[in-house]
Amino acid sequence: MVRAAQEGVPLRAVATQFRVALSTVQRWVKRADKQRLDRVDWEDRPCGAPTPVNRTTVDREDLILTIRQQLREESDLGEYGAAAIRRELEKRKIKPLPSLRTIGYVLKRRGALDSRQRVRQVAPRPGWYLPDVVKGRAELDSFDIVEGLVIKDGPQVEVFNGVSLHGGLVVSWPREQTVTAEFVTEALVEHWRAFGRPTYAQFDNDPIFQGAQVHPDVIGRVIRTCLSLDVVPVFAPPRETGFQAAIEGYNGRWQAKVWVRFQHPSLEALRDRSDRYVIAHRARSVARIEAAPARRPFPPKWKLDLQAHPRGRIVFIRRTNEKGEVQLLGHTFVVDATWPNRLVRADLNLTKGRICFYTLRRRASDQQPMVAELAYKLPERKFHE
Repeated sequence: MVRAAQEGVPLRAVATQFRVALSTVQRWVKRADKQRLDRVDWEDRPCGAPTPVNRTTVDREDLILTIRQQLREESDLGEYGAAAIRRELEKRKIKPLPSLRTIGYVLKRRGALDSRQRVRQVAPRPGWYLPDVVKGRAELDSFDIVEGLVIKDGPQVEVFNGVSLHGGLVVSWPREQTVTAEFVTEALVEHWRAFGRPTYAQFDNDPIFQGAQVHPDVIGRVIRTCLSLDVVPVFAPPRETGFQAAIEGYNGRWQAKVWVRFQHPSLEALRDRSDRYVIAHRARSVARIEAAPARRPFPPKWKLDLQAHPRGRIVFIRRTNEKGEVQLLGHTFVVDATWPNRLVRADLNLTKGRICFYTLRRRASDQQPMVAELAYKLPERKFHE
């Protein structure tokens, strides 16, 4: 079509020959503009004007930004939003007067509202509050209890679950009776005897794990078992999200894939289904388990002595109060008055009789300076449950 026009054929005759409107021939001839046809840009272009007719001019946008800055610095009322800018434009008799929405679009388009956008920080890596765990040099096993399960026309069930942080090694013990500290101890020994000991074992602050806190300086059965096996017990902060994410996630998966998915006529059937799920889960995660930090072998001649005076480390993750204090083992410790309502890691060394406090920040998880070191000695007394 364009070639015929360039060869001298009248445009109207070209339009008749190709059965298109005269304006179509004129548009494409104008696009070619005496160029070689292989050099012409034949791509479609959006219809309409390059710039919308109702687009606010650059000068008007600059004026809106200038007024916003003046109001922010000089306004007695202290308002410099779209409504305040529009009132100032009206006072200056600017015509046409832009709408509030237009002013808002201008402020957003020109970047005046960028500082008000929420900046989402990158979440810290799992186990970030323990330096050797987050660096992949140590393994951490998390444990928790699922309560409130009832088999139809059968007993009430509780499940003691565990999962390793790096390897994803899972374990589940459904039982009819309430989970007790003695049962938790037996389960931990059974699990670690079969797969090896981790460096850390993490729990919530249930008295089953920590011990009854009726009196100060109470070290429960579970803590004593961990310490005797050279496993550091870690206690997550109360009412804080994220620290127990691994075990809570496994609790949810176990309930969805085992408890809710099937109907269990008896506790034995539930245990069988749970064992099958655990075996399948471990088989799927075998590569991850093998790549995790090495677990230590179980001592062949180990025997639990609950009356032995506890030695070793205990880690508490806590949040200070408004005075920068922390409640631990029935005592109040002054950490740092300039660190109120913030997270700290309390590293209690029973062997050395010292407790060190380290500040924790999710935004700077690799920076955990020690802010306090205090003396603490666990009284020597007989163990009673």
